Amino acid sequence: MRLQSPAFEHGGTIPARYTCDGDDISVPLNFAEVPEGTRSLALVMDDPDAPMGVFVHWVLYNLPPTLGELPEGLPPEPLLDGGIAQGLNSFGRIGYGGPCPPEGTHRYMFRLYALDLAPDLPPGLTKHQLLSRLDGHVLDGAGLMGLYGR
Repeated sequence: MRLQSPAFEHGGTIPARYTCDGDDISVPLNFAEVPEGTRSLALVMDDPDAPMGVFVHWVLYNLPPTLGELPEGLPPEPLLDGGIAQGLNSFGRIGYGGPCPPEGTHRYMFRLYALDLAPDLPPGLTKHQLLSRLDGHVLDGAGLMGLYGR
């Protein structure tokens, strides 16, 4: 499986537009080579360099395996078109919360999971709730890492 963004290269800088210093809108993403038998996809974005431990920026799931891309600027709503659900981030909000490191440069990890689960998980899950439900159901995964500093 592949996960990419037209906004930045793997290991490159996430443009300020997608951060708290800009418009704080969700990053556009493309995914391909989803394995056969995938019934849904899930995506988690987090910051492993946060001072208080891993900080979750985005939890998104119930994605159709045929979707292929997410446009920038998804609305911060629990349910999106097509039954796509968004979970709770570490800011305490539903949807995307862009990079906003207190200081220095942080890594932002995007992880895409191909699942054999039907796309019927309820909206509002935390990362930990989502990952516990994915246990034993991950067919494949892909990652993308972007940097942002202040």
